[in-house]
Amino acid sequence: MVETTQKKWYVLHTYSGYEDKVKSDLLSRAQSMGMQDYIFRVMVPEEEKVETVRGKKQEVEEKIFPGYVLVEMVMTDESWFVVRNTPNVTGFVGSHGGGSKPSPLLDEEVSRLLKNQGQPAKTPTEDFDIGETVTITEGAFNGMVGKITDIQPDKYKLYVSVDMFGRATTAELDYDQVKKFDVND
Repeated sequence: MVETTQKKWYVLHTYSGYEDKVKSDLLSRAQSMGMQDYIFRVMVPEEEKVETVRGKKQEVEEKIFPGYVLVEMVMTDESWFVVRNTPNVTGFVGSHGGGSKPSPLLDEEVSRLLKNQGQPAKTPTEDFDIGETVTITEGAFNGMVGKITDIQPDKYKLYVSVDMFGRATTAELDYDQVKKFDVND
């Protein structure tokens, strides 16, 4: 297993309009080529916009960086090769060509982008189950103990029921805002 502290975010340049295809192709290639311990998350940053079409307002998802895809990975010769040779990827941003390795994004840039996309900056290190007791470590419910009522792994969200003023209240939390309950805490 690879040291997860080596994980960094990199920017790929793709043909415009193929960002979602590159994302799905890259995730399936990582799976089929046994690179799950090197290639983790792939993201196409989008934002909701309101457009007027034929006199009606519609919400549409618009790419923030057309022609670019972000990938969280551990940079090795093998992982670089898999990503670089994914169809419709034209190269890494920050690479000087000739097979040189690219520069990763800065942690501050990544945190800001992930937060805007509704994702935590770090991939969860723990698996949670519905009905499991957790301690909330951040936010308005910091220090409270509750039970997980729902999990949305694609959004890195947990729904935790906590007792507040004698009533059950549900809190929507990121994976990194809770920890498994420990009786000794």
